Amino acid sequence: MASNRDVIAMLYELAQLTTLEEGSQQSFKVRAYETALHAIEGTSGEIGGWTQKELEAIKGIGPSIAKKIREYVDTGTIDKLEELRAKYPPEFLELTRIPGLGPKTLATIRDRLGVETVEDLKAAIAGQRLRELPGLGATSEEKIAKAIDRLGLHGKDRRTPLIDALPIAEALVEALKRVEGVTAAVPCGSLRRFSDTVGDIDIVVATADAPVLMQTVVALPVVAEMLMAGHTKTSFLTRNGLQVDVRAIRPDQLGAASLYFTGSKAHNIVLRQLAIDRGYLLNEYGLLDGEHVVAATTEESIYAALELTFIPPELRENTGEIEAAAGGGLPDMVEIGHIKGDLHYHTDLSGDGRASLEEMVEAAHRRGYRYVAITDHGEDLAINGADRTQMLVHQHRIGRLAEKYPEMALLFGCELNIGPDGGLDYDPEFRLKFDWCVASIHSHFDLPAARQTERLLKAMADPSVNAIGHLSGRMIGRRPGAEFDVDAVLEGAAVSGVALEINGALDRLDATADVIRRATARGDVHLVISTDSHHPSEGVRMEYGVRQARRGWASKKQVVNTWPAARFLKWASHRRPEGVSGLA
Repeated sequence: MASNRDVIAMLYELAQLTTLEEGSQQSFKVRAYETALHAIEGTSGEIGGWTQKELEAIKGIGPSIAKKIREYVDTGTIDKLEELRAKYPPEFLELTRIPGLGPKTLATIRDRLGVETVEDLKAAIAGQRLRELPGLGATSEEKIAKAIDRLGLHGKDRRTPLIDALPIAEALVEALKRVEGVTAAVPCGSLRRFSDTVGDIDIVVATADAPVLMQTVVALPVVAEMLMAGHTKTSFLTRNGLQVDVRAIRPDQLGAASLYFTGSKAHNIVLRQLAIDRGYLLNEYGLLDGEHVVAATTEESIYAALELTFIPPELRENTGEIEAAAGGGLPDMVEIGHIKGDLHYHTDLSGDGRASLEEMVEAAHRRGYRYVAITDHGEDLAINGADRTQMLVHQHRIGRLAEKYPEMALLFGCELNIGPDGGLDYDPEFRLKFDWCVASIHSHFDLPAARQTERLLKAMADPSVNAIGHLSGRMIGRRPGAEFDVDAVLEGAAVSGVALEINGALDRLDATADVIRRATARGDVHLVISTDSHHPSEGVRMEYGVRQARRGWASKKQVVNTWPAARFLKWASHRRPEGVSGLA
């Protein structure tokens, strides 16, 4: 039976393909699919066994979509979906990742130039044929060519953004864990290391019955093309061209196999040499001393036998983690259990918010947060922002709602928009009415690095700003981030006391791991892990943000929202004149 995760993935694909069919992301059909998938995200219980009438009772799901869900659950597909897949194959869908190529533009270059793939597009740019089309020109050609290069959309080693790969991997792991004889299923490779993008998906499955497992894998509905079906390994392609390798191993080999297939290759090479130095052999079956198995069942036991403290998967890139583990120098890394609050949190006051203030606050309460900042968009963000009057009404509502949650501090906040010159929403006096402000770039991503640096530093200098949100503004695999002088920005953060956000949205994961690592190396830059949630279901992003922080070696002490409420609230008000903020 299809799981909720499977249904959500199906609706997401329908929305993506319908955007191309309708020529707009704002069409009624597209928005209906998106509303439905968000409705299922917020639904408790598996809906696979529900009737059409029961599905229609879910707010946000109409009769047409309820019928499609039943068709998908009953047959494993939908006629309309198959029709759209045939019309817009994976090679064409890859073009949607390129900034500047919206649905209508893609339709034009397909009809007029016969462009079906990235390679076709590159050839059209080389022949200067794009500039001949309405709405495009030489400048557009240059920007598109640069985006293709920066996004890595070339060559045989194209990679899939984590936001696209992770749901597939999670759904597969969920399905494989239900197979008879399976005791564990672990997604490995770069996905487990939480890389921004992955080349393929590796799943290691501990089972007492490998043949049954492999028979199940071959029959999975996600399989579009079988590459290899063996006794202990099966490889296949999904419909979007992503390769999946599933390996069956004995339960007592789970640690060794997980370690080996997680990588990275460079990390494993050093580990194998450490084993050799001690007279051992390390491979996917275990740490071996001749015929004797020294360690194999857990990764922890293998690291211990090599005289290393356990190295989390996010760190396994051979960038100093092995030396640190040997000398006891790994940081006291932040963990999800350390997080005390969320400080980038939207309601439906923001044009792109999808839940009420009451719903969002209750979701934060259920997560056990001690503080949460409501940061709806400022007035300068077109369509999505709130004006002064709306914000003051919002402040009053937040104050009233706070009475219901005495154990959780509710902060009246704002996500300020950083303009191209570093300017911010509202006037300076009004900005100081907010308890917490995160300032973010939402446009003008292609400014020269010097100007991007200037606008960030100017925003940091404003006393209302507590944090810089999604630092580069990148959308992984879809929009390159703004380029800036990292050292200058880190120095600005250290001097001003403004925190740098680690945004947990999977398509952002911004700041990047490299910037986080450089910030932690300094030791004087504060970090904040936030979800940028627009719906209660997006609270899971905190876990992703924590993993991104760990990838950058972030320690608990540098992440401000691991601090107890009293310490955090005192720190959050330190830049404002005394008595101006409502913070205690």
